[in-house]
Amino acid sequence: MTTWGEFVETRLLAGYRDAGVPIINLRPAMARLRAETRSRYPLAQSANFVTPHGKELLQRVQEQVGLQSELLLVVLRSGQLVMADPVESFVNAVEFDKGTAVRMRPDPGLPEVKIDPLRAFGEPAVRSVPTEVIAEQVRAGDPEELISELYELSLDQVHAAVLFEKRRSA
Repeated sequence: MTTWGEFVETRLLAGYRDAGVPIINLRPAMARLRAETRSRYPLAQSANFVTPHGKELLQRVQEQVGLQSELLLVVLRSGQLVMADPVESFVNAVEFDKGTAVRMRPDPGLPEVKIDPLRAFGEPAVRSVPTEVIAEQVRAGDPEELISELYELSLDQVHAAVLFEKRRSA
């Protein structure tokens, strides 16, 4: 069984994997971040990488473990620390409350679809309706307008759920 913290961190690591970075190259950085923050899941806490102090921590860890080509942060000429694309995508996909990850958007193009461990048993959902339930009703022939009324969702939300499930099954 995967914990919520592991699930959240996997999202960021998948971004690096998709960018062609071997995950094994990031393991020393993750171990160092865990030790420095004394947190089992440091990436599930925004203070560990979004705040100025967090960015400095990431920069220090990045240098200590030699992640020159697999950057977590980019230093601009002005000296400002900017998050690299996988980190920026991760930050845009995760919703934090009081510094802790509470929800995630599994598909950046479909912001209506969210994963929340406290709703819909942690399954992808629009509001609290699992996307799988909505898509199954469409496959069974129910009109989208009826589904929209039944669950008090907009047609855009119904479309997003169906599209998410199509992408998920592809």
